[in-house]
Amino acid sequence: MKQYVFTILLTAGLTFVLAWAVWRLSLKYKLYPGIRERDVHKTPTPRLGGVAMFLGVLAAFAVSAQHPFFSIVWADPQQIYALLGATALIVVVGVLDDLWDLDWMIKLGAQFLAAGVIAWFGDLQIYALPIGGLAVGSSWVSFTLTVFAIVVVMNAVNFIDGLDGLVAGVCLIANSVFFAYSYMLVRDQGESSFFNLASFIAAVLIGACVGFLPLNWSPARLFMGDSGALMLGLLMACSAIAVTGNINPAMIGDNDEFGRSQLLGAFIPILLPVVVVLLPLLDFGLAVVRRMSKGKSPFSPDRKHLHHRMLDMGHSDRDAVLIFYAWTALVSLSVLLMYIGTTLEWPGDYLFGVFYGVLGVAACLVVTFLPSRRRSHAAAADRELAPALENTAR
Repeated sequence: MKQYVFTILLTAGLTFVLAWAVWRLSLKYKLYPGIRERDVHKTPTPRLGGVAMFLGVLAAFAVSAQHPFFSIVWADPQQIYALLGATALIVVVGVLDDLWDLDWMIKLGAQFLAAGVIAWFGDLQIYALPIGGLAVGSSWVSFTLTVFAIVVVMNAVNFIDGLDGLVAGVCLIANSVFFAYSYMLVRDQGESSFFNLASFIAAVLIGACVGFLPLNWSPARLFMGDSGALMLGLLMACSAIAVTGNINPAMIGDNDEFGRSQLLGAFIPILLPVVVVLLPLLDFGLAVVRRMSKGKSPFSPDRKHLHHRMLDMGHSDRDAVLIFYAWTALVSLSVLLMYIGTTLEWPGDYLFGVFYGVLGVAACLVVTFLPSRRRSHAAAADRELAPALENTAR
């Protein structure tokens, strides 16, 4: 564990220093676009924070290559090189878009290219789905499924990047939970290059988010931009695929391997990677349906994302971000507790996770919709006072 803690601290420290340098250089050379109609912030702010995050991630991988503990991660160097090469490609395209607003077709093409590099040259694919021994039928099906999964997660994470500290905080929570899960898989199932790679990627992303968040917290001095959000989505998708797509389905049938609940054990490897990005996926899905129903491109920008709706409900920027944090922690920790309950044979097995989830949902719903009630009461009070004020004016 101490090697992972060192990785997190190293990545966080380097990312913070690099982010500060990128911020200062961006201000000096005015490397920031103007305010767009859909933007929440009112002051032009640099969007090149993703560059600092990428360099921090790159440095962490370089250091790990020299550490014997991470030799299993580097068991297949071509896989790592393909992953980093695809990440570099997506960061470059993201930077160009942050500076000059590229056409969405160019960005989407680059995303498919990056995902294809990982799946083809990196051989990081969804080979099996751990549900009742279900294996992917052919190499082309595996390749296609992997590419689409990576592209969807990249765009899902990018779509929620609209408030100060939102993406960095959500990804910090999600990767922390996923790191705990993948680390426990190594403990329960034994050493695996895929499981260790998933743990390492999650640890690196935790560090990158921790290091970037101080400059991105409201009021933000630096945004991660498309380069940072797409990078986070890409690496999170690869971390999930390294676990879910490479678990031997035969293990699921053995109750001693995945806990006493065979059904739960079968679904957790798929469920947890999904729930840690549930809010981004939900926002992405709603945006695609909303835009296509109006005959627009699914990537045409608008101001109707979930975080925009939270602001319209009466939440402040910071409150909306904290509520997103709460929902992310709720759904991801609930599933993680179910897994812990079955593997450690807690009383009630996964029911503890269900109980936590029910209480958390109730609390989050109250906090989420409270501003609407406040605003409705304020509006009613204004309507009652209006006649009196009108008479006074007369």
